[in-house]
Amino acid sequence: MLEAIAVSRDDIIEQIKLLCQIPSIIEAIVSRQIIANAAKEAGITVELAELQQGADNFRLSNNLIRADDTWSWLHKQSLSLNEFEQLIYTTIISEKLARHLFADKVESVFFEQQLNYGGVVMYEVVLDDRDLALELFYALQEGEIGFCEVARQYIQDKELRRAGGYRGMLRRSELKPEISAAVFAATPPQMLKPIVTSKGTHLILVEEIVHPQLDDTLRLKILADLFTTWLKQQIEQVEIVKYLDPENLAANFESQVSNGLISDRL
Repeated sequence: MLEAIAVSRDDIIEQIKLLCQIPSIIEAIVSRQIIANAAKEAGITVELAELQQGADNFRLSNNLIRADDTWSWLHKQSLSLNEFEQLIYTTIISEKLARHLFADKVESVFFEQQLNYGGVVMYEVVLDDRDLALELFYALQEGEIGFCEVARQYIQDKELRRAGGYRGMLRRSELKPEISAAVFAATPPQMLKPIVTSKGTHLILVEEIVHPQLDDTLRLKILADLFTTWLKQQIEQVEIVKYLDPENLAANFESQVSNGLISDRL
């Protein structure tokens, strides 16, 4: 049995490649550079007190209460203190840039897309057998069986079965169109007729329709959605030149020299 295994940077890069994660890693790198550049152009900065507060919030959310916990976490992540500070800085500067770009657009987006932010509290059981679903629907209508009993008998997922098929509060965008149309037309509490989708036949009990309100949580979600859309658009507009393999590095260098992008003289 091996007593120790050495893991190098090359090993890590190779593993990232084998896991097909290079595109997502590159996108994250490009995103960070776009954010940093946009923040600089907008004159957005991060104060020392903001960094400290951000670090405290991060430690609290990750249960890094003691200093030893933080040091252990940094060691596990192979992060230096400077890199940890960069992590916090990137989070804060992203939030500040998002507010700078879109804070004044949140309310208009909310009112324009208000229907999409409505929610429903519902219970659901998905069956493969349409006839069985119809039979159970009529039994539920007649009070011959309760929804929790149906969930207990026919839901495979253990946690969902224990919850009696309770799906919690779902937004319209999280539901298939054929389901959302029926759900949001319901008069709660209401048992819907079985709905057939590619996933199966759905038995749904609508408990409550939640009308959208622009609270802090939804405001942050809209802000994040706007920022994510903007960032994707920025990524699509930039040319990404990758320098991963030595042969590609040489080829890219020669190409840029020939195109006059890099001087071949020292």
